[in-house]
Amino acid sequence: MIPRYTGPEMGAIWTDENKFRIWLRIEILACEAMQRLGLVPAADLARIRRRARFDARRIAEIERRVQHDVIAFLSNVAESVGPSARYLHRGLTSSDVLDTALAVQMVQAADLLIRDVRAVRRAAAAKARRHQFTPMIGRSHGVHAEPITFGLKMALMYDEFGRALERLRAARETIRVGQLSGAVGTHAHLDPRVERYVCRQLGLRPAAISTQILQRDRHAEYVAALALVGASVERWAQEFRHLQRTEVLEVEEFFGSEQKGSSAMPHKKNPITGEKLCGLARVLRGNLVAALENVALWHERDISHSSVERIILPDSTIALDHMLTQLARLVRRLRVYPRRMRANLELTRGLIHSQQVLLLLTDKGVDRDQAYRWVQRNAMRSWKTGAPFRALLEADPEVMARVRPAELDRVFDIRLHFRDVKRTFRAVGL
Repeated sequence: MIPRYTGPEMGAIWTDENKFRIWLRIEILACEAMQRLGLVPAADLARIRRRARFDARRIAEIERRVQHDVIAFLSNVAESVGPSARYLHRGLTSSDVLDTALAVQMVQAADLLIRDVRAVRRAAAAKARRHQFTPMIGRSHGVHAEPITFGLKMALMYDEFGRALERLRAARETIRVGQLSGAVGTHAHLDPRVERYVCRQLGLRPAAISTQILQRDRHAEYVAALALVGASVERWAQEFRHLQRTEVLEVEEFFGSEQKGSSAMPHKKNPITGEKLCGLARVLRGNLVAALENVALWHERDISHSSVERIILPDSTIALDHMLTQLARLVRRLRVYPRRMRANLELTRGLIHSQQVLLLLTDKGVDRDQAYRWVQRNAMRSWKTGAPFRALLEADPEVMARVRPAELDRVFDIRLHFRDVKRTFRAVGL
């Protein structure tokens, strides 16, 4: 099984301690497999199991001399094991250990990110259920369109992060691959049964084919999934930022009693969490470009990808973990203002019902183009003069020649827009 990370922070997955722990497990598992094949004496395996340990500071000290991390690690382990250490790393190349361990770390990170997305979905679901029928204006192009509910908006968020969950699960499966295949992937000095055994014990699948490394399209797909989940975080952080603008103010980030919004303006309450999340999403997208550049390597391997991955994989997973945690917290503590939503609904004095009026007229047999001109004529007057849209319609003889006041009552009823809400909630699993 993959050594499951149970610590409190994503960053611990990427520490030298965790990395070396996985490296040592791979080396011991390889010895176990080779003992079964008669290549490692049982006494030496027992001695390796009993004595093998590492010291991260000692490894760093050796690496400064030898300029090779895996050799430094093996030298340090050999200091504790003694002569039986000659069986460690038998037939392996450095990337067999590095790439297989990296896959374990990336799976561990994916598990935490999956947990984080579930927390975001729980927060969105709670807000969606609470505000299932809280009316607000829907906007297209930033302009008032037709009524929706805040619950529908949050149900949309819940659904989108369901896809984020699927993407992370798929990325986890893509990267859940190990390899112990030797210097150029031919298994010339290492029986494929060793690879199968080690991967099985780690919860990985052995690569069907490899070179000296696992191919980096896998890693690029993983980082692409992180960037796409980050884009969803940005989408909703930006949504809440827009809804918090002073002119809108339908929702607001939580603001503590001792919190300060500006060094110059004491009145300020800024959407700082949303702004931070939008900025970090850019970092994830930038890291994706680097991951894509890593796919093309020379022949069976070069190491141009290695230095890049030491930055982008820890940074991307740590950043997204932080983003998801902060987004879930933002949603849980989000201040929602139904009265302001209602006031904004009424801001255009009934113009939000223009489509219903258009459809009513066409149902009455009016040519659609003609009906559109009648409705738009009155809508533009309302925009210009501020007069209520319905009053202008009732004063329009061409319109009123086709419709009755009771029919206008029906099309100006906001509840018309909410008759499908429950079905939509069921469709997204709420």
